[in-house]
Amino acid sequence: MSERLETLFSRIDMRLAGRVKRAPSTTRELTLEVAPSDLLDVARVLRDDPEFRFEMLMDVCGVDYLEYGRAEWTTLDSTATGFSRGVNQDSHAVHGREGRRFGVVYHLLSITHNHRLRVRVFCADDSQPLVDSVTSLWASANWFEREAFDLFGILFKGHPDLRRLLTDYGFIGHPFRKDFPLIGNVEVRYDPERARVVYQPVSIEPRTLVPKVVRDDHRYEPALKDGKPNV
Repeated sequence: MSERLETLFSRIDMRLAGRVKRAPSTTRELTLEVAPSDLLDVARVLRDDPEFRFEMLMDVCGVDYLEYGRAEWTTLDSTATGFSRGVNQDSHAVHGREGRRFGVVYHLLSITHNHRLRVRVFCADDSQPLVDSVTSLWASANWFEREAFDLFGILFKGHPDLRRLLTDYGFIGHPFRKDFPLIGNVEVRYDPERARVVYQPVSIEPRTLVPKVVRDDHRYEPALKDGKPNV
């Protein structure tokens, strides 16, 4: 992390008196975690304080951490070992408990100071994820929050018009949730007798797709089994 971002975090942490927590980041960017009850107050300070001036909300996105840190995909045969597995053995302790499934991530930009900041908040209730809407602070959040509601089922308290944005009016479920079936629940077709599009149960047979990665390098030499040469 650059000295510039370290200084920014120190100022934010001092100004907000422990209401923000620094989250790990592998992108050399500053990520803060905020409790749902503090979201609006923290966001207002980040926007209005002359030291920060995050005037622009660049994006709001939802995240479903249902299988985060447990497995890269769910099958009967796959394991949590091997190459190319995005599994962190310590992450289950963080994301594997109630109130840590659905997160909302805000990407902020300070035009005044040329800073970028990522703020993350977890929804307290996994069964009915809910956070406050930030549309009263950044008007650009309107469609972003509608998208997160449509795709993840995250509710935004105080949103002026929270309805689906990308899926059809009669769509059931939220397609970006990790437990939503890849084949969907229903399909549409044109019925010539009714002269309209109709819904019907999906006709695709579900099957498990596990990508197979084939490598041909020294790691797979029989002499190097378990990382030690045979003697």
